[in-house]
Amino acid sequence: MTTKLSLATLPALTGVATPKYRRADLTAGIVHFGVGNFHRAHQAVYLDALFNLGEGHDWALVGAGVRAADEAMRLKLMGKDWLTTVVEQEADTAAAHVTGAMIDYLPPGDSAAVIARLADPAIRIVSLTITEGGYYIDPASQKFDPTHPDIAYDAAHFEAPKTAFGLILAGLVKRRDAGIAPFTVMSCDNIPGNGHVTENAVAGLAALIDPALAEWVKSAVAFPNGMVDRITPATSDREKRLLAEQFGIDDAWPVFCESFKQWVLEDNFPAGRPALERVGVQFVPDVAPYENMKIRILNGGHATIAYPAGLLDIHFVHEAMEHPLVSAFLRKVETEEIIPVVPAVPDTDLNDYFALCERRFANPKIGDTVRRLALDGSNRQPKFIIPTALDRIRDGQSVTGLALVSALWCRYCHGTTESGAVIEANDPNWERLTIQAHKAKDNPKAWLEMADIYGDLAKAPDFIDAFTKALHFLWTQGTTRTLEAYLAGQL
Repeated sequence: MTTKLSLATLPALTGVATPKYRRADLTAGIVHFGVGNFHRAHQAVYLDALFNLGEGHDWALVGAGVRAADEAMRLKLMGKDWLTTVVEQEADTAAAHVTGAMIDYLPPGDSAAVIARLADPAIRIVSLTITEGGYYIDPASQKFDPTHPDIAYDAAHFEAPKTAFGLILAGLVKRRDAGIAPFTVMSCDNIPGNGHVTENAVAGLAALIDPALAEWVKSAVAFPNGMVDRITPATSDREKRLLAEQFGIDDAWPVFCESFKQWVLEDNFPAGRPALERVGVQFVPDVAPYENMKIRILNGGHATIAYPAGLLDIHFVHEAMEHPLVSAFLRKVETEEIIPVVPAVPDTDLNDYFALCERRFANPKIGDTVRRLALDGSNRQPKFIIPTALDRIRDGQSVTGLALVSALWCRYCHGTTESGAVIEANDPNWERLTIQAHKAKDNPKAWLEMADIYGDLAKAPDFIDAFTKALHFLWTQGTTRTLEAYLAGQL
């Protein structure tokens, strides 16, 4: 017997924490672009916790989307009154609670409705989780690409833009023209300097319309940097079934995640902000050290295990950590090549942080998949792996392990596992990557010719040599033997 989640059925739920506040008491203060699993397991959870303290009830969330797929999420959330069941799982515990921080979701494609809500003086923060690939960044330069067709369209159709940045800019302009102070734009994506990157996107689009508008954006609008962290896999029928069996809840789109979460923010909110420090958010003068630590050690670690595990037909991340070669490969690359070039972080031991990451990756309950970690390498490698390799090359240090990570990615993009199973498209640029990976089987340098991804690293002789040797070894000896050779210092 299950209970279908809705506001009306909240009192009937047992063994599950539910909101302590009345939804009728909430008013909107934040518009959020990209209402996916991570947002609902992170920002929405922090806000829900604050609301449960009886504070910040004028900071409720309104969802917004720009993709066709966002409509499916909107309809699922509407069907349960914008509520979400969040299940936190560890090896020996599982706890569920229902969050109610969202009170509305604007229809994707209705630019007029989105711009009108953005112009509402009550909206003081606009936040984003649109993934690393959603910021129109040139992979090699890591700078905003004003030539992208989506951006060019918005510049030419500013009255009805289609991107999150076009809508944000239109909302800011409408506020400016009405004498309303700008909202703060807060990125919650895994990008180094995500506030700066978001500012460059909004101001870069503005520059195509009017250079004076771009200067106004830079001078008048706040874009705080932030570091976010919580492992949150995709929702499948597995999670829906577990929720029904363990907690008796019928939720069309629950979120399963680990119990750990972290959010570090620059305190740069001229229009005001919720008192999130009350619920564990760290406000610091400089987020960069925390960002570097997380992106290079945790996200870089995910990238390190994703491709050997994928090639070995390993499905879940915890299973990858149980594989002695994969887990040893992760530890060697992290301790010998990644951690030594990560800048110091206040009050943090980087080796302890990595040990925490290992425990989190090994969580057998979370159900995180290797395929999710391997997703979108063309956007993630330039952020999570290549900068570390560039730092090591700059310092004259070995890049054997990091070159092997790249070689494993190349081998993965060839499109088959070691057993011959087909790897389905797992990147927005999959066709291009597959073509280059096939060329690279006989000519490894062909992979490094993707200058928009590798940039200056493709010109570094030490990296070229290490990558060439690693890829050749992979094709002649296989993934298992290659990992064994690397761990034995024979690669």
